[in-house]
Amino acid sequence: MNAFVLGMRLLWGSGRRGRVRFLLMALGSALGVACLAAVLTIPSILSAHDARTAAREPWPGTSSFLYQEFREPYGSQPLHRVFVARKGAGAAPVPPGIAKLPEAGEAIVSPKLARILTANPKTIGLVPGRVVGTIAPDGLGDSEDLYAYVGATPAELTDAEELGSFGTGKSPREIVEPSTLDILRFTLGCIVLLPLVIFLSVCARLSGESRSRRLAALRLVGLSTKDTLRVNAGESVAAASVGAVLGILGYLGSNEIMARIGLPGLHWYPADGRPPGWALAVCLLGCPALAWSVGQVSARRAALSPISVRRTGERQPPRKLGMLFLVPGVGVIGGYCTLSAIGRDPSGGSASSLLVPGAVLLTGAGLVFGLAPITAWLARRLAVTAKSLPFSLAMRRTEVDPGSSLRVVTGLVLLLFGSALTQGVLVELDQVSRSTNPVQEYSLPLSHLNSQQRLGVTQMAGVQAHAVSLPSWTAPSEEDAPLTYAVVATCKQLTAFVERAEGCVEHTVLRIQDQDSPIDTEAVPGRSFPFLLSNGRKLGVTVPQAGVKIRAYQPSSVSGPSLLIPPSLIPPGVAPEQGHLILVSDADPATIRSVLDGIGAIAPTSSVDPVGIVIDSLAQLTVIRSLLAVGMVLGLVIGVAAFVVSVADRAMERRGQVTALALLGARAGTLRVVQVVQVVLPLGVGLGVAIVTGWLAESSYLITGGGAVHWDWEGLPLLFVCALGVLCAAALASVPMVRRHIDPEHIRRD
Repeated sequence: MNAFVLGMRLLWGSGRRGRVRFLLMALGSALGVACLAAVLTIPSILSAHDARTAAREPWPGTSSFLYQEFREPYGSQPLHRVFVARKGAGAAPVPPGIAKLPEAGEAIVSPKLARILTANPKTIGLVPGRVVGTIAPDGLGDSEDLYAYVGATPAELTDAEELGSFGTGKSPREIVEPSTLDILRFTLGCIVLLPLVIFLSVCARLSGESRSRRLAALRLVGLSTKDTLRVNAGESVAAASVGAVLGILGYLGSNEIMARIGLPGLHWYPADGRPPGWALAVCLLGCPALAWSVGQVSARRAALSPISVRRTGERQPPRKLGMLFLVPGVGVIGGYCTLSAIGRDPSGGSASSLLVPGAVLLTGAGLVFGLAPITAWLARRLAVTAKSLPFSLAMRRTEVDPGSSLRVVTGLVLLLFGSALTQGVLVELDQVSRSTNPVQEYSLPLSHLNSQQRLGVTQMAGVQAHAVSLPSWTAPSEEDAPLTYAVVATCKQLTAFVERAEGCVEHTVLRIQDQDSPIDTEAVPGRSFPFLLSNGRKLGVTVPQAGVKIRAYQPSSVSGPSLLIPPSLIPPGVAPEQGHLILVSDADPATIRSVLDGIGAIAPTSSVDPVGIVIDSLAQLTVIRSLLAVGMVLGLVIGVAAFVVSVADRAMERRGQVTALALLGARAGTLRVVQVVQVVLPLGVGLGVAIVTGWLAESSYLITGGGAVHWDWEGLPLLFVCALGVLCAAALASVPMVRRHIDPEHIRRD
């Protein structure tokens, strides 16, 4: 305790400079703890959402009610409706969020769905009956949940089951699948937690050289080794503790705001985002513990060899053991990439699920501990051949003290490495969440659309073409009559739906010959089929000899029909009565969501089948993208903060060296070039290694994932552009950190 009190008295007695350093350490720790709390709370938010949705899940059993569920998209959001019907007297189970189940003709809806019903009268058909109440938060997944309990009669439910209870089993609809959640946690750990540890270590090492000289002076006047270490650790722990409290308070305030705004695809209640007890313990105890550990290590040289510190003795070269982390890490991910390159598929098996994450962590550790010896070796070689005085000075300084430069750039290097891994996760999830076709189809029942709605959805932004898929008409008494399917479209429209179309002739009925579909034995040339129109008449179509050869994407609504009917055969103002309206757009996820939202706005009561897409998977992909975007923003904030703090601290620590060089006649431009080169060299080396290792890690993840894409060539230029932007920004930010101000106080010796 005496050593701690002594450290605090020395801190506050060292003047404005010491208090500013303490404040910066505390604020830096606060920023880091706030980011840590945000990452640790994400699983709690998802768990709270899943717990509420599981508690409302209906399960069959025995009671006085029947139930039937409907789950379909409303725009790009899932709409969940539970129809309940009383079949007799007696008690009934009640889900959380409502007081009792609605009777026939009544409905209880979520607040978001109630607002939609009020704002858009066309959506009344979604929830038949009178809305008599809203669902409380404990019965909803989040504030944007579209959910409804609709009362009906037993005769209205065609496929009902007897209702037993609510929430007695595990919900099959989790917001993020468990396997995907593990990947998400690992990725967030790489892009946030690794840079966060570096940042907190940087904050705990502010003014490290000045503090070491002060500790060495205390040691020389008689303070014991243990007390010297305690003095330094006490100051670091005090700053980290204050910062941890400020960080938790800052996160709690941010959570209250963000819970009301939400993220794309993810909303939560403020209580969901409050850190649980274990997360608070990690934040409030982990940050001071890390600061204590860093303080012990950084002060050991001053405590054991104070004279060399006071006399600025020769520094020991960085240890090369840190480079050993890169050997197994790059070896594993490079091995998977090599196997894929020679034509072997190493996907599958339980070994890759352990080897790849382990290799990624070892590679990240190698970037942290191995760049110092690599940079020192490169600086030594460049200094020998340097012809420029500024460049030679920068290389010699980097050779002597590569660690201080790496504290500046490590956070940004790890951020780029994590960005490459994040790209791989998004590519893999994008493959499993939707088809890999370059186009996306949407199928809408014609019976759910009027003429204005049909025209509106076909003219939406993003829709490239439309067609109609319909069955031939058969009389109710002719159950054994031949049946076939047709597509009503022009040749241009058909081409937009398929990969290849050959032999198409406009204004002519043609047989569709798809090499990937079985031959329709009913569609024999010369046989006629009637097709029902909206005016009650029937359009007779004879199967011709001529055909159009196509290769359709799979799955596709135009793969299977046997006839191509030109729209010119249908009278003006008349449309097919049966079948589905098919739209096609680009397969970009943003375009898909835009088209689905547009359909929901124009035809809110129409059911939409996004061909090849499960709407829950699309919603899950949106949630994962949002969380990874949050992780990237936090990682960027941490990396930039670590850079700014390190550069500013480095400039303050080297004022004596700058003063000495200025007294020797060095110009301001020379000093600035030296500063910029000292930052750009280790940053360039680190970013180059991060691009190579990060892309290999991304490729190994894609290879072992078993998807169609093994090499993300499209993401590689983005990494280079980001690296170049970081280099330019770091160089510009380093220029104002050097002031050519001669102050003899900075080079005074005791």
